[in-house]
Amino acid sequence: TLKQPQCYEAIFSDARAEFRVRERDFDAHTEIVVSPEDDIELRRITLTNRARVRRTIEITSYAEVVLAPALADALHPAFSNLFVQTEIIPERHAILCTRRPRSKNDPTYWNFHLMALHGKESGEVSYETDRLKFVGRSKTLSNPQAMKVSAEGSNTLSGTEGSVLDPVVSIRRLIRLAPGESATLDVVTGMTDTRAGALALVEKYRDRRLADRVFNL
Repeated sequence: TLKQPQCYEAIFSDARAEFRVRERDFDAHTEIVVSPEDDIELRRITLTNRARVRRTIEITSYAEVVLAPALADALHPAFSNLFVQTEIIPERHAILCTRRPRSKNDPTYWNFHLMALHGKESGEVSYETDRLKFVGRSKTLSNPQAMKVSAEGSNTLSGTEGSVLDPVVSIRRLIRLAPGESATLDVVTGMTDTRAGALALVEKYRDRRLADRVFNL
């Protein structure tokens, strides 16, 4: 982060935003769209290994969870975060988040965060929902602890879930690419009213054909 890559291009159109980056013999093409059918944002990342040797790369997503009106978050962010609960669904490579209602009149919302790899077998997948463990003490998002190898040599996220003090959603996948090989990942974030609805959307957007439909629409 905060570094000038070898090549960078941003393209904005009516339908999507696109970013192209070349760095360290990798080409990365990211397309960002919003579905007209469901309350989701889809980020498709296509990685290509331009080196002459086999390479291994890890992809890590990160987003901070609010699930509250902007004003409520701005006035009392720490207090507001206390009501958010997270749940990791490893068999679907997804994370669910919801806000515990403070009264019977409060609406319930469910957020889901999914990382789907298409057409290629993935290496290890790990998860994080605790911002403090991701960023680390006395560190920042431009140099977080999660991007460093631990003293034990591990580079997996902690897998913390439940009632965390400062909720985030982060998924990390390891990918191995032969020379000239490409891999496509979809990072999908969305909202529904129920847990069942969130799981249904996770299943829907794990399907490459249904994810392609968002781009076609």
